[in-house]
Amino acid sequence: MSSTSIEIQPKKHYEILDGLRGVAAILVVAFHIFEAFGGGNRFIQIINHGYLAVDFFFLLSGFVVAYAYDDRWVKMSQWEFYKRRLIRLQPMVIMGMIIGAIFYYFQASDILFPMIAGMEVWKVILTMVIGFTLLPIPPSLEIRGWGEMHPLNGPAWSLFFEYIANILYALIFRKFSNKVLGFFVLIFAGLLINYTVFGPKGDVIGGWSLNLEQMNVGFTRLLYPFFAGILLSRLGKLIHIKGAFWVCSILITIVLALPRFGDENSLWMNGLYESFCIILVFPLIVAIGAGGEIKSAVSAKICKLLGDISYPIYITHYPLIYWFTAWFVDNKVSIGDGYGVGIGVLVASIIMAYLCLKLYDEPVRNWLQKRSKGSKAQRFKGSKVQRFKGNRVNIKFYTF
Repeated sequence: MSSTSIEIQPKKHYEILDGLRGVAAILVVAFHIFEAFGGGNRFIQIINHGYLAVDFFFLLSGFVVAYAYDDRWVKMSQWEFYKRRLIRLQPMVIMGMIIGAIFYYFQASDILFPMIAGMEVWKVILTMVIGFTLLPIPPSLEIRGWGEMHPLNGPAWSLFFEYIANILYALIFRKFSNKVLGFFVLIFAGLLINYTVFGPKGDVIGGWSLNLEQMNVGFTRLLYPFFAGILLSRLGKLIHIKGAFWVCSILITIVLALPRFGDENSLWMNGLYESFCIILVFPLIVAIGAGGEIKSAVSAKICKLLGDISYPIYITHYPLIYWFTAWFVDNKVSIGDGYGVGIGVLVASIIMAYLCLKLYDEPVRNWLQKRSKGSKAQRFKGSKVQRFKGNRVNIKFYTF
């Protein structure tokens, strides 16, 4: 039998979406820094809607998961899908918890975190180990006092919901037609509008605590954007404009930076704005980003760098925010005196993320992927596939 080569070409990589994920991640860090300056008052905080970046991430995730995996299920098992997602996400979850544990005692604060100074080391270690699994911490082990399901690294709550979304996709939603999926997306949009416009707060803030109220917020934030992202990917209705990356970067910055709408007596106004952004503006940004092209080598490098560090920034920066907020409050620092340290925290977050990426995340994921491929090849050894030993098959996949 003559030697043949069958090559399945890799899918197009959405470089602009990678870059936008990085822009949003940096804005999240800036938002958390400004939270200290605003004293927790949402009506005066600069970069007021930075928390909406999480909802943007959910939509992006749904889009790329559907793009990467929708046409693979004939040959891919559910375990294969879960394994790919774990390899992509879990190493940095573990690193985020380790960094959170290292910084924990440096965050001691008589005002914000009075529990830290007297906290037993074994509880911190146990919390870290449980955090490695992303299982929510029970209230009896909440070692900070903010009611977080992951008190060493607060933003890990969104990864908990990300995994739930991936499981729902693999078990149920991948099997739906576009019409059925669209029906559910409309229901999820209605739930989002009901909570933000007619709910008690006028925003989607929350989702990080293990109680019924916060779990409701978490699922409300998750369901529409993630599954709307899947539907958007399937429909393929992309928008092609020049300078798509810069246009989208400006749009996402404006959306996250605009001040809060209304006041305590008109919470619905802000809820209407947030629903509008999540339901319409975010899909528009993703459609433009996916439909755009990178013409400049410089822009391509910027997008790649931003995309590479986006997840490490998001999942490792918050231990620095705990420390910065405690320092700011305990020392009654003025906004003018705190800006320099705030900029330092932003720069340190980016540097730490880059080091984690290059020294830990990429090497670990590469090792896990090689182990995974080796195990899969071993399972096929001696099977009927060996009858095609003379053929050379080169299959390339687009992975996230």
